Amino acid sequence: MSYPGLIVAAYGKRYNVELPDGRILSCVTRGKKVDNAAGDRVTVTLTASNEGVIEKTAERTTLLYRSNAYKSKVLAANVTQILIVLATQPSFYEDLLNRCLVAAEAAGIRAVILLNKCDLPNPQALQKLEQYAALGYLTLQLNARQSVEALKPLLAGHTSVLVGQSGMGKSTIINSLLPEARSKTQEISTTLDSGKHTTTATHLYHLDQDSAIIDSPGLQEFGLYHINETELEYAFVEFRPFIGHCKFNNCTHTHEPDCAILKAVQAGSIPPERLQIFQQIRSENSVQVYG
Repeated sequence: MSYPGLIVAAYGKRYNVELPDGRILSCVTRGKKVDNAAGDRVTVTLTASNEGVIEKTAERTTLLYRSNAYKSKVLAANVTQILIVLATQPSFYEDLLNRCLVAAEAAGIRAVILLNKCDLPNPQALQKLEQYAALGYLTLQLNARQSVEALKPLLAGHTSVLVGQSGMGKSTIINSLLPEARSKTQEISTTLDSGKHTTTATHLYHLDQDSAIIDSPGLQEFGLYHINETELEYAFVEFRPFIGHCKFNNCTHTHEPDCAILKAVQAGSIPPERLQIFQQIRSENSVQVYG
């Protein structure tokens, strides 16, 4: 018999699927090439009392994933919001922040930048946060060890995914929002014999009937090989008023005369650091792999 379900944890090629009655099944997929994620709505067939097979994945409204020339990694499905977690200490990797923003824009997902550990002073981090707020991104200063009350209104009605480097405080945010979440996840993992995979697991937690949050493993890199050049241009929000105004249709925004993007950088409308990361991603994505 088949049942509708929601993937609430992804452990490599094994998934925990929540049924409408609250039961959790440990599931695998039929095909080797199927790549599911937390947040996917699926149809499963029971193979045992607490095990099943994913037969079908419903069409996704959004999909957040990263890729390089060789492979891709699905992070979360059907999310409406990406929470990019930074910290005053240790210093955050700004290149990773920009890549997460590009991925969110390309996927049509709202991005929110959280600066955690704000009890530890770092004027440079605050200054950087202001730069992204000036681009129109919603930003929030937080000290998750003390309180996450300021974050809660931003989560209401959304399925959010937390992303960021290790050490930024994602787990602290989850534990502060849902004190029982970690122990419950451990209990389910032990029951389904999937505990050994928890270090690389992605988990979905219900905040209420209309809101959920997905915790993902720490990121060190975020390839965007799947994004084409036009999508990449539009993913930089401050580029948009100038796209289509360059002298050449195939302008690379590196050296061409009458390039609207370069002129905007010179005029201060586009931060030079953002153009630099655009060029870097564009260069990476133009590398072809043969073999």
